[in-house]
Amino acid sequence: MTEGTLYIGHKRYSSWSMRGWLAVKLARLNVEVVTIPFVRPGPTPAIAALSPNGLVPYLEHQGARVWESLSICDYCAEYEPALWPEDRVARAHARSISCEMLAGFRDLRQNMWMNLCRDFSPHGRTPGALANIAHIEKLWADTRARFGAGGPFLFGATFNAADAMFAPVVGRFLGWKPELTAATKAYCDAVRAHPLVDEWYRGAMAEPDSMLVAEYETLK
Repeated sequence: MTEGTLYIGHKRYSSWSMRGWLAVKLARLNVEVVTIPFVRPGPTPAIAALSPNGLVPYLEHQGARVWESLSICDYCAEYEPALWPEDRVARAHARSISCEMLAGFRDLRQNMWMNLCRDFSPHGRTPGALANIAHIEKLWADTRARFGAGGPFLFGATFNAADAMFAPVVGRFLGWKPELTAATKAYCDAVRAHPLVDEWYRGAMAEPDSMLVAEYETLK
């Protein structure tokens, strides 16, 4: 018997759902995963009626109600502490870059939206999106230089909550194919190859055509 439910949107499009789902999987929470397809124009009534903020992901687990991807990461870390680095300084850094991901990079989001099943190159390269990408590359390089020894992920050998927060950015980079450094490409390859990320991709590719949303399938 499951201990709760994680509500998500399309695996093909929903970057925030991907983050919450990865955290739940990393923590091995025994929950049912329910997909609620988006309705356009939004908001999606079924999500608005269910989730406290009207968005997904939304987790119900053993009496707890948790929304917003980063909050779900923190909740899951109570069950799997390795979601955040053990070292205090590294942990502070991981939380800071995760919060920056939560609140920032608006131009990248708007011009290179997540669609894990399409190749949109060479489009989306607005000045704002390229500036966001340059900042992300610098952020990743600095994090890897300071904390990433011993493995391919941001904090070394362990794929953690910070990697989960940036996994949809990796999806954007793979789909829109902006110019990237060799180090960035290597990190993207490592994230894409992670078994849970691959499981999410396979789920995205298995979604039926009836779930396609036109505005995410065509260039604006």
